[in-house]
Amino acid sequence: MNENDCKPKICYPCRWCYKVIGRDLQTLHGAIAEVFEGSEHTITPSRSSKGGHYHCLNVEMTVDDEPARLCLYERLRQHPAILMVM
Repeated sequence: MNENDCKPKICYPCRWCYKVIGRDLQTLHGAIAEVFEGSEHTITPSRSSKGGHYHCLNVEMTVDDEPARLCLYERLRQHPAILMVM
């Protein structure tokens, strides 16, 4: 079995949801706006930690192909206001 056998088959273009986690909700919204500037996307709240120290937002949009999907993931991951992207 090779690496491609384990990889899910994704038909593009498709709707894709990124879960974005950070500490400050307003800063997190700003980071998402910066990364997705000029792209149509939807942000919905997901969860916050019990103490309110961590927040998770869902960012959904249509991606045209795998390179575009991975590029957005990397841009989110590398933003200093974002702790984790799933």
